[in-house]
Amino acid sequence: MANLIETGSVVLFQGDSITDYGRRRDEDGLGGGYVRMAITAFGALWPSREVTFLNRGIAGDRTAELLARWQADCIDLKPDWVSIMVGVNDTWRRYDSDMLTTAEQYEANYRTLLERVRDELGAHLIIMEPYLVPTPDKLHWREDLDPKIQVARKLAREFDAVYLPLDGLFAAACVDEKPAYWAGDGVHPTVAGSAFIARMWLRAVGAI
Repeated sequence: MANLIETGSVVLFQGDSITDYGRRRDEDGLGGGYVRMAITAFGALWPSREVTFLNRGIAGDRTAELLARWQADCIDLKPDWVSIMVGVNDTWRRYDSDMLTTAEQYEANYRTLLERVRDELGAHLIIMEPYLVPTPDKLHWREDLDPKIQVARKLAREFDAVYLPLDGLFAAACVDEKPAYWAGDGVHPTVAGSAFIARMWLRAVGAI
């Protein structure tokens, strides 16, 4: 597969804490997770592409919060590619704050985000499905998260996005390694988990 990201492109990463990963404490704003790992590897593999990478992930965000900041943190930045991972907090808040986001609300919010990228920017889309690495205290979250994963897959087809089936990829990875190796709490990735996401992202865009 050829590298899909063209020379001189601006690539924007969006999402929650998995994408954020402490970026707002960093001078370059990239964080210490999969975003930095993917960018570093991309630059080493494709230095002549001179791609600009931006990270605007914010810990705790749901689709609703992305909607509220989409103008400033996406549209105004005029990216050529938008890579999004969002959804696990739409589930998490149900269980820790009694704030329900139905699959229908999740779809409506996500669709609006994608429509704005398509209609106002004409940018390429990369959708990274929300995931849950199996941990005993969160297995019951499946009833809420699984329908949202199906929504992400549906929207990826509809918007012709590059798609990363992370939930399925992590499920397969957990056959060979214990879930805690990838994400101790089932959501926030370890260093190994972040490296795994970065590798899958690079593979999805044809960089490796």
